[in-house]
Amino acid sequence: MTTLPTSFSTGTAGFYGRARSDMASLREQAETLQTQIGSQSRLTRSSDDPVAASRLRTLSRADSLAKIDTANATRATTDLNLADSALSGITDTITQAQVLATQAATGTLSADQRASIGKQLASIHDNLVSLANTRDSNGNALFGGTGASSAYTLDASGRAVYTGTGSSESLPLSEGESVTRSITGPEFLSFKAGGQQTDIMATIKSLADALQGGVADPAAAARGTLEALGTGLDAVSTAQTVVGTRLAWIDVSTTRATQMTEARASEQSDVGGIDLASSLARLQELSVVLQASQASFTKLSSLSLFDQLR
Repeated sequence: MTTLPTSFSTGTAGFYGRARSDMASLREQAETLQTQIGSQSRLTRSSDDPVAASRLRTLSRADSLAKIDTANATRATTDLNLADSALSGITDTITQAQVLATQAATGTLSADQRASIGKQLASIHDNLVSLANTRDSNGNALFGGTGASSAYTLDASGRAVYTGTGSSESLPLSEGESVTRSITGPEFLSFKAGGQQTDIMATIKSLADALQGGVADPAAAARGTLEALGTGLDAVSTAQTVVGTRLAWIDVSTTRATQMTEARASEQSDVGGIDLASSLARLQELSVVLQASQASFTKLSSLSLFDQLR
């Protein structure tokens, strides 16, 4: 049996080894580029660039927190819009009560006419209780603070009693910023009249009872209620201003948050992104080189030393 020279054997093995290594390297580079193009990121693992990977993780966490803030802003906006709508309804209802109270204060009305106005005011009272028990976007009491049940319930005498908590929920919007998503009933329905603490529903309830025979001089009772109704209307108007201010603040915060999100996206692109055009060109170049290397390897490996000796 003929034994090939050691140098020839070694040279052949080296040729095949180098060829395999070179083509494997080209394929690995091409696969890496394909992964980067698919993910739009130049980092396939943290070890590729630890500093950049750390910064990208920080930006990703900031984006996650921003999504929570956006959800909070959306919920607060929805609830505050619901509150504004309910307050508008309450304003209209109190205005109706003022008109009826002014009519009842006229001395020329008969007892039956005042009683009829009293029934209308009783209906207005019920409407106010319903508006005060408006539900928020989660189905909880909009004006009941953090309570889940109704903000107001009726006692044995039919008077509305606040059963909510002392304050409304505050939602974070961004770093160090928050907004209160609603207001409590007592914040806009309660006020002082004649030195006594009362609320608009109790005022209207008392007048409704008075006009239906509850007092000896219902006209005087109606006149005595007009100032309280005006004070109550002012309180509701102030609440609407507060709600509008909070909605405007959310708009400002949301705009700033959007700008910060865009800035993070730009930084993420700079830190870990790729130049798509350059990457595609490089991938095409590697594909051409790999094909040429494979073709060259096939041609060279088919050559034989004995063919050269003939």
